[in-house]
Amino acid sequence: MAVVTDPQPPAPTGPTASADGGRRRVIAMAIWSVAFVVAWLAIGLPTDPAYAFLWIWAGTIAWNSSRPWRSHLRFARDWVPVVLLLAAYNLSRGFADNGATPHAYELIVADRVMFGWATGGEVPTVWLQEHLYRPDVQWWDVLASWVYFSHFVVALAAAAVLWLRDRGRWAAFMRRWAFLCASGLVTYFLYPAAPPWWAAQNGLLTEVARISTRGWKAFGMHGAGNLLNAGQIASNPVAAMPSLHTAFALFVVLFFLRATRKRWWPLLLAYPLAMTFTLVYCGEHYVIDVLVGWAYVGMAFLVVGLAERWWAARQARRPVPADVAVAGPAAPPVSAVPAAAGPGAGEPAGEPAEQPAAR
Repeated sequence: MAVVTDPQPPAPTGPTASADGGRRRVIAMAIWSVAFVVAWLAIGLPTDPAYAFLWIWAGTIAWNSSRPWRSHLRFARDWVPVVLLLAAYNLSRGFADNGATPHAYELIVADRVMFGWATGGEVPTVWLQEHLYRPDVQWWDVLASWVYFSHFVVALAAAAVLWLRDRGRWAAFMRRWAFLCASGLVTYFLYPAAPPWWAAQNGLLTEVARISTRGWKAFGMHGAGNLLNAGQIASNPVAAMPSLHTAFALFVVLFFLRATRKRWWPLLLAYPLAMTFTLVYCGEHYVIDVLVGWAYVGMAFLVVGLAERWWAARQARRPVPADVAVAGPAAPPVSAVPAAAGPGAGEPAGEPAEQPAAR
């Protein structure tokens, strides 16, 4: 009788074990990885924003393959405006010179004034290529090619992770990134500037080789930079000021820096420095372009941060409707119990928590 009348332990009500992290995720990510490598070797690395977005979207689907399709479609819905903005940015900057003579001489002078004392009067690009450039591909050429390629995917990949983990931070990231792109684009129209390789081709510098994609040849991956090379040919050659390559690198690092343990800060900050070396060594930018790009990152954080605080203060000052003020705050729903009171706490917004099984 004791066995019959004693209270039985409650049925388990917590969420069932997810397939994520298990065999399904491993298989899906393996398929995605193989497909990515095949496309990389056949077509090239994804440097076009729309093409990169397709691979990132496919990666999120593979990582969270157990989620319903409405979740994956929501990702596409939120990201379509971002991809269209980046595509418009890439197309519009090609018209930035508008037939005007690009600025080059003052950039050369600026680099010589800042670094001529250490480079024998040369700009850093010429000095670096005199000391490091060889007919055969060296290990630093390989590293430079990978660092250069990372510009096209790191910011997008970081934003994708934010979207999956915290959509509020994703929105904050996107607001600052959009401001950074827009301010850079405006500058391209107001101040079209030519990179070192262009200045060398037009007799303003000694010989400068454009070598940002040569490192992949060391592995026989001659097609890895197909899309990147095509993009370089089609892009505006006088959109060098500011350097958004290094600006993107610093922007991503600074956005995550405060949430990262300080012991990792040197590693994170090494990324924009590596991008700076790559851009200067490969003939893509002067150091002055890099410094202005960093200043634009600071401006993006400052201006957007001030705008967000202004908007929050404005929302807080909005008058409360009279009927709401008289009625008082609505009573919380029954399900809005403290997190420790029952299962379902911590479920994503809009997803109903699992209810206890009837006994």
